[in-house]
Amino acid sequence: MCRVVDLRQAVLAKNDMAAQVLRAELTARGTTVVNLLSSPGSGKTALLERELLLARERGVAVAALTADLATENDATRLARSGVPVKQVLTDGLCHLEAGMLGRHLDGWLPEDTRLLFVENVGNLVCPASYDLGETLRVVLASVTEGEDKPLKYPTAFGLAQLVVVTKTDIARAVDFDEAAFRAHVEQVNPGVEVILTSARAGEGLGLLLDRALAAGAGAGAHTPVMAGRRQSHGHDHDDDHGHDDDHGHDHGHDHGDAHDHVHIHGDGHGHGHSHGDDHHHAHPHVRSAAQTR
Repeated sequence: MCRVVDLRQAVLAKNDMAAQVLRAELTARGTTVVNLLSSPGSGKTALLERELLLARERGVAVAALTADLATENDATRLARSGVPVKQVLTDGLCHLEAGMLGRHLDGWLPEDTRLLFVENVGNLVCPASYDLGETLRVVLASVTEGEDKPLKYPTAFGLAQLVVVTKTDIARAVDFDEAAFRAHVEQVNPGVEVILTSARAGEGLGLLLDRALAAGAGAGAHTPVMAGRRQSHGHDHDDDHGHDDDHGHDHGHDHGDAHDHVHIHGDGHGHGHSHGDDHHHAHPHVRSAAQTR
């Protein structure tokens, strides 16, 4: 008798298991993970750089990991804040996964890190389906992207625990309709907070940091309605208009170790115990752009 196996659902289930393990380990050591998702060019890196500088000024032990298909440009920019920064080059993979993140933190993340900001690969399709073990999931959209962005990408916005609007200093110039945007966010994710920011003008500076610290302190992040449906009925298969989440990339890599029990050590002697098979893609290139606070 033939059995039909939904490979995509199996892959996501394995990722969720790895995310649960990673979340528990990081929470136990007092580290809060903030997963940042957005389209390319949303201003995510510029805002994050300002937030990292502010965190350092406040004496908050913070670090950042940024993922891109190519170049180390974002890590170079973030390293100017003086906090620990690591660049991960995914070699074409359009998103990070929990097992991958855990391996890159192992032996690198300082033991006293209170907040870890993860700048995911720039798109709103692939990363939306993958839990990284975060405590707070943030979706950013610039005023230049249009008010209908939440309706075009309902999975990304529907699973957000915080929505950040960027580049508000040019909102009037591009005729951004804030009320329409908020209405569309509310349609796909009722009750989620929307904050307005401008890295250039300083509007809303510190709000992202405040929300991250509050989530880490157990204030209770927003619970999206969609998250409950996904837990009850399994992962959806219509990620933003039915596009496959790999865009033609080979998903054979990193899924064999989705059960990795990665133990995070800040002393450089970390190790992980893998219980999966050994069918990995070549490991993404990793660069430490800054190792000092």
